[in-house]
Amino acid sequence: MAERNPDQGGQSLRARAYENFRQQILQANVRPGQFVSQRELMQLLNMPLGAVRELIPRLETEGLLRTVPQRGLQIAHVDLKLIHNAFQLRSVLEREAALHFAQVVSDAELSAIEAAHLDIVERAQTQGISDDLLTDATSVDWGLHDQMIDALGNELISQAYRINSLRVRLIHLERSTLSAEILLPAMQEHLSLIQALKTRDPAEVAQALQHHIHSAHERVLGRDQRVSRAAASSPSLAYST
Repeated sequence: MAERNPDQGGQSLRARAYENFRQQILQANVRPGQFVSQRELMQLLNMPLGAVRELIPRLETEGLLRTVPQRGLQIAHVDLKLIHNAFQLRSVLEREAALHFAQVVSDAELSAIEAAHLDIVERAQTQGISDDLLTDATSVDWGLHDQMIDALGNELISQAYRINSLRVRLIHLERSTLSAEILLPAMQEHLSLIQALKTRDPAEVAQALQHHIHSAHERVLGRDQRVSRAAASSPSLAYST
């Protein structure tokens, strides 16, 4: 029987701690700027103190957490610099990915992606916005971006993108109050991108992607008039674009 390598178990524990932290962001269980103690982080992640202490330097390096003397650990605080940097990095990475994706994705895959988006639109128009729909819409939305990035087959880019995606999620939690009025335009932006991907034309793909990311950036900054109207007239609904 082979002897178990302790480092393998430790690495697995560290990986689980990181994944648990990622899920806390995705599920909006932590908020930008929130302070937590190591013990609270242990409880939140359901991980032992040793794994949490090993996780903290990684989160600090990735800009997702910082240690504040006399106050404890702070989840990344959202400011204009973080918003600008995160969306600029997103634009750089996704442009290369989208151009490559347009050349390698099959017609069948694009049809399936389009059908998933159209299903969200139909449900929103006929059934209204529910928590289940928002969950499904988020999965469809981010699923397309993840698929384009991963199609590059570059683990370094995929990792950088996943880290930045967590920053973008925190930004949305802090800045965006999106409603049914916003969900449909966001889905339409994706459908326009899918149509551009179908043409396989680099210029059209780049333009459609740039429009989508720019619109998402504007919504975060509150420059999209639909955001102001929605926030004034209806309860906010959590949805990330």
